[in-house]
Amino acid sequence: MSSTGEELSAAASGPAWLLRGRERTATALAFALGLAAILGALGSQYIGGLYPCELCLEQRLAYYWGLPLLAVVLVLWTRLPPTVWYLAMALAAAIFVWGTSMGVYHAGVEWGFWPGPTACSGTGVAVSFEQLGNIDAARVVPCDKVQWTLFGVSLAGYNAVISFGIVVLLASAMVERWRRGGRARA
Repeated sequence: MSSTGEELSAAASGPAWLLRGRERTATALAFALGLAAILGALGSQYIGGLYPCELCLEQRLAYYWGLPLLAVVLVLWTRLPPTVWYLAMALAAAIFVWGTSMGVYHAGVEWGFWPGPTACSGTGVAVSFEQLGNIDAARVVPCDKVQWTLFGVSLAGYNAVISFGIVVLLASAMVERWRRGGRARA
C-alpha cells in the first residue's frame, strides 16, 4: 500500500471529520459545554437543593443570553454572511467573557478577597421587624458562603473556568475561520 504525501499529512493532522469544520466543532463544543453547565446549575438547585444566591443567579445570565445566540449561529451556519457570523460569535464570546468575570468576582467574594453585594453578603443595613413581613417566606442565601466544593473549588470557581473555556473555544473558531479566509464549511 502506498500513500501520497497529501494523504500522509492529512492523516497526521487529525481525523477528516474534524478537519472539515474545526470552527463548527469548536462552536458546538462551546454550546455543549455551556448547556451542560447551566443544566448542572439548574439540577443542583431543583434536584440537589442548592439554592442560588444573588450572584449565582446573575452568573446564569451569560448562559441564558449566550446559548440561544450560539444555537442560532449553529443552525444558520452556512447561511450567515461572514460579517454577521463574526459579529454573532464575537458577541457570544463577549457575553462569556462577562460570565467569566462574574465567576471570578463571585469566587473572590467567597474567598474574602473583596466585598460582595450588600444584599447577600456581610451584615447589610438594619431592618425592623415591621419591614420583614413574612420572614418564613423569604430565603436569603449569602453570596460569601460556599455551599459546595469539589477539590477545593466552588461552583463559582467552576463557572469561571467553564465560561473561560467557552471563550477559548469561540475564539479558536473565529481564528480558524479567519485563517481559511472567512468561508463557512458545512
